[in-house]
Amino acid sequence: MNVESEMNVKIYADGAALQHISELANDKAISGFTTNPTLMRQAGVDNYEVFAHKAIEIVSPRPISLEVFSDDFAEMRTQAMKIASWGANVFVKIPITNTKGESSLPLVADLTKNGVKVNVTAVFTIQQIDDTATALAGTAGSNISVFAGRIADAGIDPSPYVSRAVACSAAVGNCEVIWASPREVLNVVQADQLGCHIITVTPDLLKKLVNIGKDLGVYSLDTVKMFYNDASAAGYTI
Repeated sequence: MNVESEMNVKIYADGAALQHISELANDKAISGFTTNPTLMRQAGVDNYEVFAHKAIEIVSPRPISLEVFSDDFAEMRTQAMKIASWGANVFVKIPITNTKGESSLPLVADLTKNGVKVNVTAVFTIQQIDDTATALAGTAGSNISVFAGRIADAGIDPSPYVSRAVACSAAVGNCEVIWASPREVLNVVQADQLGCHIITVTPDLLKKLVNIGKDLGVYSLDTVKMFYNDASAAGYTI
């Protein structure tokens, strides 16, 4: 299956390695990009602004989400306004709460009124989804990132959460839902079936998307061949 032509869900590449971002910027199947401080640290980024400006330039005009990293709401606002000024394609990621569990939604509402395109991230609960939609009223463009993969890690079906967010986003207008932290290719299909607008995909998962719609009989034979070839290459005998 060709993801670009046969599915409505948009693929956003998730990562912080500039070389990989550059490669994917040439892929028409990639509609946007996301990153976060954890991914940046793992990629060895040591200067936030230098990285951000390079990434924005590489992916433009496609959207890219860059996250604030303060735990203080006043400083978060300062960071958000600065990040937003870096490009028309920039979405500012605001975590749903700070580390004390205090809601970030008053800040989200303030930024929204000031024309900042916000990506509300780390959204897990129905209440958070509903409250986020309220805070985004009048948005010029926004995302609600439902961490469906981590919800599933808790043994809970994320589908009702994503569906609720999709319905809320329709009521808000100019708002798209992101299926964040996917764990497998099936999640891409699930996101598409639920009408989710975007799914973030890591480099490892991107490589597997070519298997969507693959004939299972062919897949079975390919798997048998893999086992045989690896055993032969290892020179196993009994």
